This record gives sequence, C-alpha cells and structure tokens, in this order.
Amino acid sequence: MNHPMITQIERTGSPYSAKREDWGTDGLNNDVYSGDEIIEFDEEIYLVEELSLDAIEILERHGGIHKIVK
Repeated sequence: MNHPMITQIERTGSPYSAKREDWGTDGLNNDVYSGDEIIEFDEEIYLVEELSLDAIEILERHGGIHKIVK
C-alpha cells in the first residue's frame, strides 16, 4: 500500500503544491487534485491515471466524459 505523501510526490512532484488544490475523491476513493484528468460517468467521477485502458474504454463507450479538474 502506498503512503499518501509518496503518492502525492509521485503525482505532483512535491509534497505540497499551492497550485494543485485538493479537490476531493473519486468513485474508487482516489484523491483528486486540480489539474487531474477525470472521467465523469453516471454522476460519479474516476481519476483517469488510476484506471486501466479497458476501464477507460468501457466508460467512454457508455457515455463517460473526459474533464480536467479546475
């Protein structure tokens, strides 16, 4: 299991960045930050970088919409 600080450093390049604000969590309980790419599907969001290519394709085929968190 990854430590949250290590995960944030891997994703943002630093333990804290004022430019990347904590936005919330996705449907799989992943932390979502401003600037992240998500797929919105059935009133839920999913962090693209945590999804397999198959999962992304399935969500897209069923109407999932790509967005960048502001």
